[in-house]
Amino acid sequence: MPDTSPNVPVPGAPTSREASAQAAAADGTLAGPPTPSTAPVRATITVPDGVSMVALLGSGDELLRLVEGELDADVHVRGNEIAVTGQPADNAFAVRVFDELIALLGTGQVLRPDSVRRVIGMLKAGGAERPADVLSLDIISRRGRTIRPKTLNQKRYVDAIDQHTVVFGIGPAGTGKTYLAMAKAVQALTTKQVNRIILTRPAVEAGERLGYLPGTLSEKIDPYLRPLYDALHDMVDPESIPRLMQSGTIEVAPLAYMRGRAQPYDAKVLTPNGFMPIGTLQVGDLVIGSDGTPTPVLGVYPQGRKQVYRVTTQDGGSTLACGEHLWTVRTPNDRCRGTSRTLETQEMIGRLRWSHAHRYELPVVQPVQLEPEEVPLDPYALGLLLGDGCLTTTTTPAFATADPELAVALEAALDRIEVHHKGGYDYTLRHLDGGRGGLRIANPVTETIRELGLAGTRSATKFVPEVYLHNSEDVRLAVLQGLLDTDGGPVSQRGRTCRVQYSTTSTRLRDDVTFLVRSLGGVVYSRVRAAEGRRPGRALGRDVPCRTDAHVLDIRLPEGVQPFRLERKRQAYDAAGGGRPMRFIESIEPVGEMETMCIQVGAQDSLYVTDDFLVTHNTLNDAFVILDEAQNTTAEQMKMFLTRLGFGSKIVVTGDVTQVDLPGGAQSGLKIVREILDGIEDVHFANLTSGDVVRHRLVGDIVDAYERWDATRQAPTTRSAAGAPARTARPRRQGS
Repeated sequence: MPDTSPNVPVPGAPTSREASAQAAAADGTLAGPPTPSTAPVRATITVPDGVSMVALLGSGDELLRLVEGELDADVHVRGNEIAVTGQPADNAFAVRVFDELIALLGTGQVLRPDSVRRVIGMLKAGGAERPADVLSLDIISRRGRTIRPKTLNQKRYVDAIDQHTVVFGIGPAGTGKTYLAMAKAVQALTTKQVNRIILTRPAVEAGERLGYLPGTLSEKIDPYLRPLYDALHDMVDPESIPRLMQSGTIEVAPLAYMRGRAQPYDAKVLTPNGFMPIGTLQVGDLVIGSDGTPTPVLGVYPQGRKQVYRVTTQDGGSTLACGEHLWTVRTPNDRCRGTSRTLETQEMIGRLRWSHAHRYELPVVQPVQLEPEEVPLDPYALGLLLGDGCLTTTTTPAFATADPELAVALEAALDRIEVHHKGGYDYTLRHLDGGRGGLRIANPVTETIRELGLAGTRSATKFVPEVYLHNSEDVRLAVLQGLLDTDGGPVSQRGRTCRVQYSTTSTRLRDDVTFLVRSLGGVVYSRVRAAEGRRPGRALGRDVPCRTDAHVLDIRLPEGVQPFRLERKRQAYDAAGGGRPMRFIESIEPVGEMETMCIQVGAQDSLYVTDDFLVTHNTLNDAFVILDEAQNTTAEQMKMFLTRLGFGSKIVVTGDVTQVDLPGGAQSGLKIVREILDGIEDVHFANLTSGDVVRHRLVGDIVDAYERWDATRQAPTTRSAAGAPARTARPRRQGS
């Protein structure tokens, strides 16, 4: 800090206040005796040795003359001392100005006329913030250029972005609303506070009819987005921008595309009670998230008719989604870094392979928590009977196995049932109370089989009853274990993890096993082994021809999910390990236009489970989202945009309410959003004025001139409202 000597009176010198009084008396504008005032005093400022006087005063004393023009005191410089002569209050103000300028030089900044004017303007406006602190707040630096706020309101705007989730920056053109928001977005990305930046603005023609625009979609919309591109190139290495946009780290799109993340109405979404069409969901309903737990639906948004694509995975799963629908995926590079990315459907078309391997891996749902229900038969016993049991119900239920361990387990799972060994591989399920008191009591297993609709089913027609499919994780796993202990087994190869193979001749049972595996977080590959040409089996010394095709399932289950209870199979599986289930996008094909809608869910990662247990989402998490030119959004668009907010995200909305270009007199969503959101915690409205314009000085004067002109136009209306109602004159048509 510079040394400042005490104020010293200067005898005989008229003060500025006396001079003003004398001039006013000479003009006849002041009556009575002149106002008494103190004599002018002198204050001395000693500039520290480390500060260059040329840097402080400017080339050819340019900055010194600027300061003198703004002060009501005389300034003289000799060596490294600055003497200020004037009234004590004026001197104190001059000392504060030079203190702030010296402090700015101490931060390594170069003083320019505009920064000197801003220092003086902030000091005149008062406030607790020091101009040196405001003008030295660095946001980002690149290639020797530093971006920082240049006015007090701009600093408060930047601070609000740090402190709040949703910030509205409202003010005239040239106040740095969008530029500073972009700088904060790049800062958040580089410091890993967010994973992506999304820049958007409404595509409004600003009163012009541009007609047909030739070229690609990007060429049509780029003119609307050019200001965002320009700001981005100032802050990020231009060579890296295409790579960041290609990976989805930076997305620039018109506002209309922010609402396009949708699926057709008949696309299925998994709920705790099973799959339901997305078109039937309402706010408050529960759906299953990627962690397998229920999560509420926070919003339902019809999207109209859109081009829809079928997204298919390598294991045969598929669902329908529009081109802007979002997917969380991992590429080979992402797997190395332990990260993921979020891409639109259309961004992945034509890029599904990487060195002959699948490029995009989808997350696999964790074991799903469905609504538990009571079941009439032990689920493990049901799985054993579906695999090796006789369910015709024309005779006593029977069971055939080469593993006595399974017969023991079946008997333990059934109440009051004896699994009697008839000989060889054959067993019967006797009811211990079947002949009590001379009465024949129906076998409870037979009754339960009939109750479940399985009576009379054979190998090609067996299925898993619905009450077991849509049940708790324990019930589903027990059924699967019974099926795999009988008709499945581990398949191991040297140097590789162990997969599970299961075969059945029942198409419906194939689909049910696929459902069970996927609901437990696994992956299933299915193939058909045709009956024709297959080698016949042998029974009782005779050939038994294959009458039906066999469905062979290769299964991968997540770690911690044990597929077997039979000891020999479990040991073989545990010896090699089950590996990791993986799902990759295999193809994306257009299927035409459909009516679509999207939902917003309350899950931390915004993911939910759709057809075939595919994991997808359509809100924006861990993103810095900027909506520019927001005065040209309708109220509906503003609501749609704000409800896209995801966890770990920030939204900055910028606009100038005096420059609304909406056609047909539509109401601006930016004008009414303050009334709607005022008082909501973590939402902030930052107001910038003509004093915050950082473009040419003339821009601020132009803004002020227009504001005065608008005020004079509104004044007659205000006066009329106070008295009789004013009549609104209709504009005369040209030529009338």
